[in-house]
Amino acid sequence: MRIGIDARTILNPEKGDAIGVGHYTYQLIRYLLEMDRENEYVIFFDFRVREKDIKKFSRPNVKIKFYPFSDYKKYLPGAYNEILGMATLAREHLDILHATSPMSRIPTAYRGKTVVTFHDMAAYKVPEVYPRVKRAKTKATMNLMAGKADKIIAVSESTKKDICETFHCAPNRVQVIYSGFDKRMFEESKMERGKVLEKYGINGGKKYILFLGTLEPVKNITRLFEAFKIFKETCVKNSAKCGHKLVIAGKNGWLASEYKQIAKDLGIAKDVIFTGYIIGDELVPLFKNADFFVMPSLYEGFGTTVLEAFATGTPAIVSNVSSVPEVAGDAAILVDPRNTQEIADAMLKFAADENLKNEYRERGKKQVDKFNWEKCARETLEVYKNV
Repeated sequence: MRIGIDARTILNPEKGDAIGVGHYTYQLIRYLLEMDRENEYVIFFDFRVREKDIKKFSRPNVKIKFYPFSDYKKYLPGAYNEILGMATLAREHLDILHATSPMSRIPTAYRGKTVVTFHDMAAYKVPEVYPRVKRAKTKATMNLMAGKADKIIAVSESTKKDICETFHCAPNRVQVIYSGFDKRMFEESKMERGKVLEKYGINGGKKYILFLGTLEPVKNITRLFEAFKIFKETCVKNSAKCGHKLVIAGKNGWLASEYKQIAKDLGIAKDVIFTGYIIGDELVPLFKNADFFVMPSLYEGFGTTVLEAFATGTPAIVSNVSSVPEVAGDAAILVDPRNTQEIADAMLKFAADENLKNEYRERGKKQVDKFNWEKCARETLEVYKNV
């Protein structure tokens, strides 16, 4: 087979800190090339990827191609992008083309066999948490790609269910393949724990609760703040020792500028620390020093951050919605993300019981072993063959 993979989501793979779709694409290609020496691969990159990054994918059975219209995106209308993209693909005579995200749009005129990976259906399931224009564009592209795909890969059973309900497609058109997880990346770090904490103003002896993710409404941060307020007030009322800070780590997303003001309005600003974007080497110390981790998302297509917590031995409180229960299993406390009292109660349980945290640490270590990239790549290759 001659297999094409759209790798334009990979911008900085050599550091291992690509997030979301970029990380999925990088790891999938990496493991496919390690296990498969028989098929030919044509990997399509964005022109901005550096030469030293591309060398990682150099193999006798690999051809590197660049989409030519990236340079012209600002200046040419969408129709030209369709034409140039179609011309690039047509020259390669592919047996299979894999778009690792529906947003990596395949030209409408392309008639070859296609596989598309859907990572979530948030634009349809929780549309209120996205800007109107972005939501409309995302829905239109996802609808187009769902109709075009010969086979859809869903990263969870929950995502498959949402795809089938939304696009009215037959269940056998959608194959669930869980994303992998490389726990070796989270077992140790080159950065000293103390230096990382000092950088973000986290005093060494203070306990803190960690949230990690893009600061946007789908992550349910406002309710997390409200739950944290209940948690602090209950501690004071019961004269309990829980002088925890809440560390909000992650890059700014839609409406992120409002969260600092919300913390002030709730009277918890002095106990909330915003770190901004966290680079890869800082993640392990930040997780390992946390008393526990909280992720009350309204929707997750997969939930890699939960596995990051498990891999670092960090007890976790997570949502009981969408794909999160699949990924977490019995290794985290599951809560209703819309019930702030329930979130606060879970925080109080962990804060008060070291044995309970130790129990969940052990469960997490076992759960994370269920997800690996070799299995993901092997099952994906089978999809290519079947299509």
